[in-house]
Amino acid sequence: MTARLTAEQLAEASTRVITWNQHERGGYVASPLFSHYTFSWLRDGSFIAYGMDVAGQHDSSRLFYEWVSRIIESKKPHIDDLLGKKERGEFIPQEQFLHTRYYADGRDDEQSDWGHFQLDGYGAWLWGLSEHLKATGQPQIPDAYRPAVDATVAYLVAFWQLPNFDCWEEYAEFIHPSTLACLYGGLKAIARLDRRNELETVCASIREFLLQHAVHPDGHFVKNIAPVKADDTVTYKINYEGVDASLLWLFEPFHMFEADHPAMEATLNRIDAELRTAQGGLRRYASDTYYGGGEWLLLTAWYGWAALSRGRRETAEAALHWIVSKADASGRLPEQVPDALPSREGYEHWVSKWGPPARPLLWSHGMYLVLYHRLYPDSIR
Repeated sequence: MTARLTAEQLAEASTRVITWNQHERGGYVASPLFSHYTFSWLRDGSFIAYGMDVAGQHDSSRLFYEWVSRIIESKKPHIDDLLGKKERGEFIPQEQFLHTRYYADGRDDEQSDWGHFQLDGYGAWLWGLSEHLKATGQPQIPDAYRPAVDATVAYLVAFWQLPNFDCWEEYAEFIHPSTLACLYGGLKAIARLDRRNELETVCASIREFLLQHAVHPDGHFVKNIAPVKADDTVTYKINYEGVDASLLWLFEPFHMFEADHPAMEATLNRIDAELRTAQGGLRRYASDTYYGGGEWLLLTAWYGWAALSRGRRETAEAALHWIVSKADASGRLPEQVPDALPSREGYEHWVSKWGPPARPLLWSHGMYLVLYHRLYPDSIR
């Protein structure tokens, strides 16, 4: 029987896995051994970089943020064109918006039909950059980042209310509270750094939008809402009445709502009741069918992080040890595990189609680093 890694050993292994799979130009490969994930996502990468910052690996994070900055700066003419079309009231097809993922060297992914219009990664990048600057003692946005930051801010302010793919690359026709949390977190961070009151106003509008349209009659935030157009007006209806584990983001790390806000508290309780399994892992959402809807390691780490922020250390430690138990002998963490599935049929369908779930998944390793170093801050050397 293979000896299980300790929590500390897995933290060290996680740092190595992320370092080994970062391109010299800065992009993190989502999963080097899973063909569909051999790209770098802005969303995943921003949280991976945050994990590396929390672990004291600031050079790695800096390379990533510089990589994104160069990509966005190169897209500024395209962003200006999109803003012009919006100003003129022109229809913009989803495929014309900025991509959500790039090759690790920065090239566009133009050959696939992946759902590219996702806003969350651009908000997460702004937030992650601000956290990196804070961690490295930089109270202002360096000039090198300024063109990309300003372009991203303009892009998000213009388009935050449009339907787009969620963080799981699904449901492009809906609006997702977890996406809006990323935009809120990014814009709020820049508002504070730049002392921009107009961005504080946008953030307040995003928060109020969720309170008006994304709270279920039972009191919790919902997974997504659908815009309904009639003549020249748009109303919103709840599409998916249940919760998604990514709703944790509304609390941690973006703090759009604190844990004791009634809707946030109800959401956290519902996530705990519906998505946390008896084994201790967290599922994405109740009707998830991807690999049968297994337990995701990165979400379990997030659950632990949120629990720790609420003063529930034992719960956070239990989440950490559950993740440790899923590492292989080389210290590699998968995307998800099928341990709590009531049926293996859906899992086997995806295995026959794409092979086993991605391993290693860098986002799993990044979130493990966040939880580990939050629990044991003195472990950074």
